[in-house]
Amino acid sequence: MSEAYFNCEILKRHPSNPIITPAQFPGAYAVFNPGQALFNGKTLLLLPIAHNAGDRSRFGQDITAHVALSSDGVNFDISPEPLFKRSETPPFSTVHEQCIDFRITKMLDEDVYYIMHPGCGPWGTLGILARTADWKSFENIEIVSLPDNRVPCLFPEKIKGKYYRLDRPYRVIPNDNHEFGNIWLASSPDLLHWGCHRPLLKPGYSHWSGSKIGPTPPVKTPEGWFCLVHGVVGSCAGSRYAIGGMLLDLENPERIIGLSKSAFIFPTEPSDFIGRVPNVVFPAGFIGDWETDDLRLYYGSSDTYVGMASGSLRDAVRICIDEFK
Repeated sequence: MSEAYFNCEILKRHPSNPIITPAQFPGAYAVFNPGQALFNGKTLLLLPIAHNAGDRSRFGQDITAHVALSSDGVNFDISPEPLFKRSETPPFSTVHEQCIDFRITKMLDEDVYYIMHPGCGPWGTLGILARTADWKSFENIEIVSLPDNRVPCLFPEKIKGKYYRLDRPYRVIPNDNHEFGNIWLASSPDLLHWGCHRPLLKPGYSHWSGSKIGPTPPVKTPEGWFCLVHGVVGSCAGSRYAIGGMLLDLENPERIIGLSKSAFIFPTEPSDFIGRVPNVVFPAGFIGDWETDDLRLYYGSSDTYVGMASGSLRDAVRICIDEFK
C-alpha cells in the first residue's frame, strides 16, 4: 500500500488535550463520546458522564448527559444538571434511553436540534429521535429504527423532498447471512417512517477500517455531503480505532464521490491509550464550516476523556476526492 494512503493526520490535536476529563465533574470516572453543535454562537457538547455509583455496566443508569458550553471552543462550562438521564419509567414501553453516543443535527431551515440516541431493552439496541430548541429540555419523539442500529445520523436538510440518514446496523456475531459494521442509507417523508434502505459502504477499504465502520451526521459543502467515518481494525494487541472521511453526492446520497484511504487522526496521545478502552479515538459528530474552512472534532479518547482536533474542511474534502480516484 502506498505511503500516501497511510496516515495524513490533517487534524491537529489541541495542545491542552484532553480538554475534558472526569476530574472536571465531581464523582465522575469517565466522560464518553460527545455530541457537538454550535448554539447561540457557542460550541455546545452533549457530554455523557459516568458516575462512581457502583459496579454497573457502561450503559447503565449511572450515566447522565450534560450540556457543556464554550466561547473559545476549548474551555467548557459543564451544567451540573443533566439534560438526559435514565428514567425509572421507560419512555417507550420497555425501551430505556441510553445516555451515550448522541448524534446532533441542526436542520438548516429550522431553529431546532434533532438528537439521535440509543435505546435499549430486551429487544436490542435501537435509535430514538429527540429534539430540543433551547438545550434546557427535550422531547423524545419516537423510536425510528429497528434493532440493532447504533444511532442513525440525520442529514441537515431534505434532498428532493425527503429526509435522509446514515445507518449503522450492528450484529455482535456475524453469520452467513448478516454482517456488522456496515453503513447504510435510508429516507423518510416525515422523520418518523423510514424505508428505501440502501447499502452504502463496507469495512475493509483502507488499512484502518478492516473490522467495522460508522458515520457522523453529514455537513453540506459545495463538493458534496461530508461526514467523518470511524474505522476499527483488529490485531494481536486488540482493536484500534481511527477516523477518516467520506463524501456523498449532493443530489443522490446513494453515490459515494469521495473516500479517504488515509486516516485523518488515530490514537497517538497517552489519553488515547490510558483509559477504560485503550487505543480509541471516536467521533459522534464534528463542527464544519466551508466559508471559514474550519473542521473541529471533539472526539472520545479511550472511552474516558474528550480531546479536540482541528484542521481544514476543504483539505479533508479534497483528500476524500483525490484518494477515491
